[in-house]
Amino acid sequence: MKIPDIAISRMFYYLRSLKRIANKGITTISSADLADDSGITPSIVRKDLSYFGQFGKRGIGYNVMELMDSVKQILGLNKQWNMAICGVGNLGSALLSYKGFVDQGFKLVAAFDKDVNKVGKTYENTRVLHSSHILSESRKRSVDIAAIAVPASFAQEVVDLFIKARVKTILNFAPTKISVPKGTKLKNVDLTNELVGLTHFLSKLQK
Repeated sequence: MKIPDIAISRMFYYLRSLKRIANKGITTISSADLADDSGITPSIVRKDLSYFGQFGKRGIGYNVMELMDSVKQILGLNKQWNMAICGVGNLGSALLSYKGFVDQGFKLVAAFDKDVNKVGKTYENTRVLHSSHILSESRKRSVDIAAIAVPASFAQEVVDLFIKARVKTILNFAPTKISVPKGTKLKNVDLTNELVGLTHFLSKLQK
């Protein structure tokens, strides 16, 4: 059975809610309470969890710590993943400076850029290397995930280098279509497209 990507994405919201709930000292929670904290309906919460097995007990609810551990395992957040960023412009440097990655199990092990004025700089203990070292350094540092924040015209070239370095997951912020071979997971994040969704909503309000 293929699990919808949207259901997998929602699991992260459940995990975030479970962490908040656990910090309050609450040990058991119902699907309704988890849904309320996550901003999702109880029926969707129950359906999403059912894709991955049976959790909780009818009439009692979910054990918060047990469900949190299960969701971490489902999302692969029960271990550390090595991450590299290519492109240290405004977006790339912001990603490098973001401290929330460590809390979720992502370790920034490398940063790359072709601009000699940026090479050698350090962001939150991550030193920027020249992009000509992507292949060798990604292999050496066992990069699991590569985030691409370069101009569209260079994105495919950079992705190809990471793929040659046996990186299997790519997070692409460049506003262009990227091709990857079978067995490689590509996720595109188009910030402008997300903003357009908001402006569409605003334009409807103003009519």
